[in-house]
Amino acid sequence: MKNDFMREKPVLSLVLSMSLPMTLSMLVNSLYNIVDSYFVARISEAAMTALSLVYPLQILTTAVGVGLGIGLNATASYYLGAKQNDEANRTASAGVILSIIHGILLTVFCLLAVPHFLRLFTQDECIIQHGMTYSLIVFAFCVPHSLGIAFEKIFQAEGQMVISMISMLGGCIANIILDPILIFGTPFIPAMGITGAAVATGIGQTLPILIYLFFYRTKPLPIKLVFRRNTLDRRLCKRIYSISVPAAITIALPSVLITVLNGILVAFSQSYVLILGIYYKLQTFIYLTTSGIVQGIRPIIGYNYGAKEYARVRAIFATALKLTLGVMTIGTMICLFFSDALIGLFTTTPDTIKAGGEALRIISCGFIVSAVSVTISGTLEGLGQGMDSLKISLLRYIITIIPLSLLLSRIFGPVGVWYSFGLSEAVTSLAAVWIYHRVKLRTFSAGYQG
Repeated sequence: MKNDFMREKPVLSLVLSMSLPMTLSMLVNSLYNIVDSYFVARISEAAMTALSLVYPLQILTTAVGVGLGIGLNATASYYLGAKQNDEANRTASAGVILSIIHGILLTVFCLLAVPHFLRLFTQDECIIQHGMTYSLIVFAFCVPHSLGIAFEKIFQAEGQMVISMISMLGGCIANIILDPILIFGTPFIPAMGITGAAVATGIGQTLPILIYLFFYRTKPLPIKLVFRRNTLDRRLCKRIYSISVPAAITIALPSVLITVLNGILVAFSQSYVLILGIYYKLQTFIYLTTSGIVQGIRPIIGYNYGAKEYARVRAIFATALKLTLGVMTIGTMICLFFSDALIGLFTTTPDTIKAGGEALRIISCGFIVSAVSVTISGTLEGLGQGMDSLKISLLRYIITIIPLSLLLSRIFGPVGVWYSFGLSEAVTSLAAVWIYHRVKLRTFSAGYQG
């Protein structure tokens, strides 16, 4: 297959053809997150609180996998655009080996860390037991989960978005189907409770890699995996990690943020920890949709940058920004008008629904402006400028929102934490525009500096 369509196809139709499959799969992925939490909430509010506390560690494992994937995606896309297919093959092969190593390390780390992590936020033995049961199973699947993400980014680098969509949909749909069966049981399968939720998640994370391997073996592809003694070449690994480490940190930052905010909110009431957890489950429906657009443009930006089509890179960015703004506008309207109903999916406690609805309405006011920083971050990763993307994420998740949350919570209570989200998004987006302008001046004149 030739990848010249990334350089020749009209920009709007190209962005849509690359983004829509990923957006669809991300929508299903976000639906899985919501459905998974919905069924767990039916077990008990303690079980849902346990998932909220474990969630930062799940973000961490995903961050490491996706961060590596972004590094190999951007590097392989650049080499394909520059017609250096051997280097693209070596990049993909190194990425697969590194993903296995990362998966093993994550499994060991998370299984050791979970008991201590949970006790930082609660002494409720019921919540701790639910969290331990769920974690010990879910984190045992880190290796297939990491491998699946690596193959996802390899296929995306080639423009194979439909295959990527099929694989992701397979895992998400399997999880959605298995959740109620394994949690509540059937006449032939015993009810497993939160253990069933964890097993369903693990199976859903394993299925995509099996689908990717099937397509890799049966479909001719530009990138071939070739494992040699020098596959993990130091120069190549340095290039991959120069993008993947900042990207992984970027994706892991919400884990740090949620952990800090849980610490702030638990001082008021444990119900606010539950509300924050519910919010982060709901917001995936919006932000994972925009992530589908960003994932769609990342390889074509890398490809066109490698081909020195700089005007086309700028046009791709502008088109993607309009699409993400549209998604965020729709998401804001949904949260403003249906906030109480959305919170009510996960709890039946009237006070929690009321406080959660207020939180969702306040936080959603920052969605639209966040489209700017989200799109710019993805564009910078496609250009291989991982450190500049990291600067934006540090502003968004650490430098602005944490001090604002600490300050405003002392003045307004828990509501102050919700207001800090929108204020942080506004400051970050202004900074992102300035950073992107500087990067354009630097990279489009100097070319790729790998």
